[in-house]
Amino acid sequence: MDLREKIRDVPDFPKPGIMFRDITPLLACPDTFRESIKLLADHYRGQDITAIAAAEARGFIFAAPLALELDVAFVPVRKPGKLPFDTQSFHYELEYGTDTLEIHTDAFSKGDKVLMVDDLLATGGTMNACIKLIEQSGAEVVSCAFLIELSFLNGREILTPHDCFALVTYDDEK
Repeated sequence: MDLREKIRDVPDFPKPGIMFRDITPLLACPDTFRESIKLLADHYRGQDITAIAAAEARGFIFAAPLALELDVAFVPVRKPGKLPFDTQSFHYELEYGTDTLEIHTDAFSKGDKVLMVDDLLATGGTMNACIKLIEQSGAEVVSCAFLIELSFLNGREILTPHDCFALVTYDDEK
């Protein structure tokens, strides 16, 4: 099954010159969505992973069923004020400002082995912030998994030395 067939190209969204990779057709097809989770699970099955973490919101779509498939914990990484218990935060720089991510203070134990999951790897900024937040808690990020990688944006570089895996890679903007 070619997952790329279920990813729609939307030119000039959200602004002119951008080719948006729309995953909603993939999500609308249960067979393709299920296959994407299976392929991710097969790649990580048998590895020493104790938890999967993902930043809201699209990362949750893939991380939660993957956590069930691998029989590990799922930990949501949220924007400030969205988690009901004590939190720890990580503030990071964006191209035009700053942002903050939070997890519960009891989300991880020292020595936990965490797989980070998101739908898309572009520049890697949000994933890098997630990694730093999780490592502050004493857990270890063992890999980063994505449905799609836009390799021409070099997001893997900012995530070095962490392993990265993507099911679909686009090598250019077209």
